[in-house]
Amino acid sequence: MRFLRTYILFVFVTSLGFSQSTFHIENNKNKVVIPFQLINNLIFIPVNVNGEQLTFLLDTGVEETILFSLDDKSEVSFFNVKKIKLRGLGSANAIEALKSSRNKLEIKGLVDDNHEIFIILDQEFNFSSQVGIPVNGILGYHFFKNHLVEMDYDRKKIIVYENDKKIKKRIDKKFTSEAISIENNKPYFISDVTSDEAVFPSKVLLDTGNSDALWVFSDKKTTVPLPKVTVNDYLGRGFSGDIYGLRGRVSSMKFGNIKFEKPIATFPDSTSIREVILVKDRVGSIGGEIFKRFTIIFDYPNSKIYTRKNSNYQEPFSYNMSGIDIQHEGLEWVKDSYSENPTLSENIFDGNGNKVDNNLKFKFELKPIFKISNVRAGSTAAEAGLLKGDKIIKINNRLAYGYTMEKINEILKSEEGKEIEMEVERNGKIIKVKFLLKTIL
Repeated sequence: MRFLRTYILFVFVTSLGFSQSTFHIENNKNKVVIPFQLINNLIFIPVNVNGEQLTFLLDTGVEETILFSLDDKSEVSFFNVKKIKLRGLGSANAIEALKSSRNKLEIKGLVDDNHEIFIILDQEFNFSSQVGIPVNGILGYHFFKNHLVEMDYDRKKIIVYENDKKIKKRIDKKFTSEAISIENNKPYFISDVTSDEAVFPSKVLLDTGNSDALWVFSDKKTTVPLPKVTVNDYLGRGFSGDIYGLRGRVSSMKFGNIKFEKPIATFPDSTSIREVILVKDRVGSIGGEIFKRFTIIFDYPNSKIYTRKNSNYQEPFSYNMSGIDIQHEGLEWVKDSYSENPTLSENIFDGNGNKVDNNLKFKFELKPIFKISNVRAGSTAAEAGLLKGDKIIKINNRLAYGYTMEKINEILKSEEGKEIEMEVERNGKIIKVKFLLKTIL
């Protein structure tokens, strides 16, 4: 999804007061293990809210818990509700929301009986279509604030520990420790970013809700300068509207005691961040494209982060070379054939030469619909004639509904020079196109 492929941040227009939300581990255990889904470098976990099972993005870049999609969860109850307004990335105005307190959240033995939730009323603010799974909300600071939280990107597990000496001793042996600062309930880190042989010590938000490697606010006086080669791009959608800007490769950046060469940096335009209140000296964010190369432990109580590189740390920094963005547009009924006796071939005859019925049947199944949500000007896909709104029927001669959103994104950034064949439907007509994946950075 391009909304959360990018970055999530919001500030409140109204004064919210002090939150009492606190998670604790049940039954005197010293840890809980939570499986997660990793999509576009973003972590999604199951969260039970007031007895209803939902799916949340786990996001260090957000303070409060936000809920914004309940289309199929109409039975969720909320308490002590009052209206507020939220404002964040994007160029539009503030959006209306509700604040609810005394909610019960449960996550695999991690429980909070007095959790505040902010409910966005505009149901168009829904990024399920961008990741291909139902997503109901975002869980931020309160998940991290009292415990050691380990994110194992290889095993796709989160381990929440009680903050005790025995666990810390094990962590100190196996992980690299670095200092962070917790400001406005979010974690910040100093990364050495190199551009044109000059090193810029940069204060960045550690933002698991940002799927890119590095974001830089280019209107800051002390920021990293723009690379010589950049591309104008649609960066995604934030709380307050669409986000645009530039992408380009910086020479290097450091995280987890490792220097990464030629990562792709994203530079949002000033319009998109004009309403966002930034902490002092902040110049950007580090996101999931870096984090996925590590096992990371956040230790908010002691202002530390622990890292250990994993099998992904040498992966190249790639991007969507097609110039198109894809989104999930719901489901449709698809007619499919099957045989009740699959061991029989389609052409079987009896002893008299008469064809035997092999019990071929038909069934209808719900399959995902994928559409093009954005086309970058000047890209190979644009030159091939693809347009925003085109419904994708086939990719490389395979029906589109046979892919996941994640797999489609992998194809579109797979390798320089790869030919992509695509069949789309536009105004009831089928259009076939071919284009090459072309690097521009």
